[in-house]
Amino acid sequence: MDLTKLISGIAAVAPTVALALGGPVAGLAVTALSQALTGKQDTTADQLSLLLAKPNADQITKLKEAEQVFNQTMKQLDINIIQIAANDLASARQREVTTGDHLTPRVLAVLVSVGFFGILGWMLDNAIPASGKEALLVMLGALGTGWTAVLSYYFGSSAGSFDKNAMFQQMIKTR
Repeated sequence: MDLTKLISGIAAVAPTVALALGGPVAGLAVTALSQALTGKQDTTADQLSLLLAKPNADQITKLKEAEQVFNQTMKQLDINIIQIAANDLASARQREVTTGDHLTPRVLAVLVSVGFFGILGWMLDNAIPASGKEALLVMLGALGTGWTAVLSYYFGSSAGSFDKNAMFQQMIKTR
């Protein structure tokens, strides 16, 4: 399951839930989405992705409700999901500074880039085999997600994400 599709699909409507899906409280976020969209708490992330492939107006309303319920739950549990996400990114970069290990992130960045473009190029040059097609596409999706993470790590995120981060920082200050 590629959580990236689920996250990007709900980020505009339920940004805190989307942020949580990529972190340590992902289970709580999936439960909130599941409860809001299906009335059950045991819907899987795969099922939610299928359900939200083409969201209708009712589902968008339910996503907004899920965002409110999720935020209330996080407040009751005294969990600041925005701060957790910011700390996670900062700790990854701090690790590189503290250890002086500049080689590992660079090697991983090169491997992910070569893997992504190598597989993509191979797929464009050759016919996709009938056997193992799904595994190849999953691998390409995972490498594409990894390549996006590499770009974000080294070059920061887009201006839209910068604006979102500024909004999150403002939310942290007002809490």
